[in-house]
Amino acid sequence: MTQMMKAARQHTFGGPEVIVYEDAPVPELAPGEIRIRVKAASLNPPDWYLRDGYRALPPEWQPEGSFPLILGTDVSGVVDAVAEGVTGFALGEEVYAMVRFPEGMMGQSMGHADYVTAPADQVGRKPATIPHAAAAGAPMSLLTAWQFLIELGHEVLNPFQAEPHVPVPLKGKRVLVNGAAGGVGHLALQVAKWQGAHVIAVASGRHGELLRDLGADEVVDYTQAKVEDLYRDLDLVIDCVGGAPAARFLETLARGGALFIVNPLGFDGHAEASRRGITVSVTQVRSNGAQLDAAASLLGDGTIRVVIDSEFSLSEAAQAHARAAKGHIQGKIVLKIA
Repeated sequence: MTQMMKAARQHTFGGPEVIVYEDAPVPELAPGEIRIRVKAASLNPPDWYLRDGYRALPPEWQPEGSFPLILGTDVSGVVDAVAEGVTGFALGEEVYAMVRFPEGMMGQSMGHADYVTAPADQVGRKPATIPHAAAAGAPMSLLTAWQFLIELGHEVLNPFQAEPHVPVPLKGKRVLVNGAAGGVGHLALQVAKWQGAHVIAVASGRHGELLRDLGADEVVDYTQAKVEDLYRDLDLVIDCVGGAPAARFLETLARGGALFIVNPLGFDGHAEASRRGITVSVTQVRSNGAQLDAAASLLGDGTIRVVIDSEFSLSEAAQAHARAAKGHIQGKIVLKIA
């Protein structure tokens, strides 16, 4: 008899209303995997992009989908089962993970459910001192910041560039983080600060107090001032918003500086960057349990903390997607799962 669980699923692409809370089969273990009883999960941009069928991408890049879909890469929970031959994880152990990203985003059962399976090497040990909601908010955003700024951790090229991304030393450098209040931005800010950078955080004014509390040395309200009018000779800009507007940051950077773009789609400033002697680089975040383990102590002792924008129950997943659609997210949107 098939064991069942509750999940947030969709049977077609569309808006938040296509997400339904219903019964689904508990995923079965495959070799090399563990199964996690999910206690909390978070939403990330790939979740709402896939829910909508990636309509912003060129048609040839849009997925066909394999319905029903269960979204959600980021989870925190406890080990429920371990495949034969997998070592290092005990039943009941608290773990967190970014599950099968990017390879599993087109139809496999993911984390917005009572249970999820994950390759063991994608799973990290959850810090005991933080709640599941905070741990669930970390993986994709923190791994993105980590792989851009600390260690790439994989050899897969981003389709937007022909060479591997290479992080740059941050100690003593002037680093600007655009979109600093968002999921990736608020963690990139803290990672850069931990590494000894002087951090300039760019966001709307309502986030100023939070960003200073997270360690920003300077805060710029983009609704009141243009960054390109304020700064010159920066060492690094990490643009967590990206797209075509990222080109404006080239004039803020020193020759020999770098512009890292989390979302490079639409950026066309490569010729100008070359003329100015600026490195432009991108990468695509990939699951990495060892990096989550490396970051766990920083989460555990509060050096890096996850800001929660809002919390919903799993049955309210559609409302969580509606919250994401409103934008101006401060930190992470989290689903708490009973």
